[in-house]
Amino acid sequence: MIPLVVDVDGTLVRSDLLHEAVLQFIARHPLECWRLAGWLMLGKAALKDRLAARIDPGISLLPLREETLVHIRAAQAEGRPVWLASASDRRWIEPLATRIGGLAGVFASDGRTNLAGQAKAGALVAAFGARGFDYIGDAAVDVPVWSAAQEKLVVARRSGFARAVLRQFPDAQIIAREKLDWRAPITAMRPHQWVKNLLIFAGLLLGHQLLDLQSFALTSLAFAAFCLAASSAYIFNDLLDLPGDRAHPRKRKRPFAAGRMPVAYGPPLGLALLVAAIGLGSLLGTRFLVILLAYVTLTLCYSLVLKRRLLIDVITLAGLYAIRVLAGVAAAGTHQSPWLLMFSLFIFLSLAIVKRCSELVARREAGEDSPPGRGYRDEDLEVMFSLGAASGFCAILVITQYLSSPEVMALYSHPMRLWLICPLLLYWIGRILVLSRRNEMHDDPIIFAARDRNSWLTALAAGAIMLVAI
Repeated sequence: MIPLVVDVDGTLVRSDLLHEAVLQFIARHPLECWRLAGWLMLGKAALKDRLAARIDPGISLLPLREETLVHIRAAQAEGRPVWLASASDRRWIEPLATRIGGLAGVFASDGRTNLAGQAKAGALVAAFGARGFDYIGDAAVDVPVWSAAQEKLVVARRSGFARAVLRQFPDAQIIAREKLDWRAPITAMRPHQWVKNLLIFAGLLLGHQLLDLQSFALTSLAFAAFCLAASSAYIFNDLLDLPGDRAHPRKRKRPFAAGRMPVAYGPPLGLALLVAAIGLGSLLGTRFLVILLAYVTLTLCYSLVLKRRLLIDVITLAGLYAIRVLAGVAAAGTHQSPWLLMFSLFIFLSLAIVKRCSELVARREAGEDSPPGRGYRDEDLEVMFSLGAASGFCAILVITQYLSSPEVMALYSHPMRLWLICPLLLYWIGRILVLSRRNEMHDDPIIFAARDRNSWLTALAAGAIMLVAI
């Protein structure tokens, strides 16, 4: 029976193994990125060979294209031999073939030959003869292979590509048409996370300057700049943590992890958002721009290194929240209160610890091991919950000291009424910890709070107390 030969990148796998390997090399060896240029100068085959020797792109979790799998299973049911033929390195393709199961073998790059285009066509003709095989591909580089194949099967990721292939090969069969998903880039930007940037308005709110139109306008511009910068950071973080996201029950649905958006689109989108953020930030003065760049730098360090370090990761997350507060103060030119910064550091350290605890609890309840690429183990939970509670209650202690300060006396006519906020915070922090321990909370406490009715009621009650204290 005539064999079926299947391409891998973009055809069987909803991604590109070379792109994924480069991203994982950058994530795991950020100080050795300069090696990539040298390896590329030796040729694509050499680049893939060097990467395959050091990087496992997580073959077992790669998103597969269902339409291609259907054709593979149909061919196997007919008793036809099925082969994988890929320009990716053999050390990646062989484990993928094992994952698929029942395959006759693989053709792949070997460090000397980059098995793409004419090279792939030549290898297949040598093995099966001209018109001696059927071929499934997805890109212009596959045209020489289709020319040598008997049946031409096409995965069309763009409608224009499908038309071009049919013009050249009228007998070609389009087995999958992929529509452009305009929602994928928006989802990758995570606009729901922009709620965290409302912290930029904290200085205006606590300083009773929300009605100052100029300050409000400047702070709103700062909010927009941070939303763009944060989205840029989320995109780069997702690109650098693809295997980890695919192993997570919720994060595996993200556009890059799920293959809804090619990873090659990520860097240009992330850079465009970053440039736009810096452009907006430059309108708000040097001080704000320096803070914005510090935020961007710290998020990049977090994605590359710090997120894998025990406790350093949560301290960094707390610092990123506190930077938002500092940025709002810088944008509006308002008074920089040390009380606000101290409170922000402690409360957000508590929430960052709860975030890690929630992830550990969820994995334990699912019977899974400790999260890969992190510095935490299941047995750390009790200590982490204690640290989270201590940090949260330290934030309340800062508030009690602030309520006795001259600043409060100047801002409020009835400052004693503000003490009612303390039991509200005790309730909210305690509830967050209990729900996290029960595995009943979203693994991001800020997102949880934005969707939680009790959190909204607590915030409204605190706001009412502030109003009656003025």
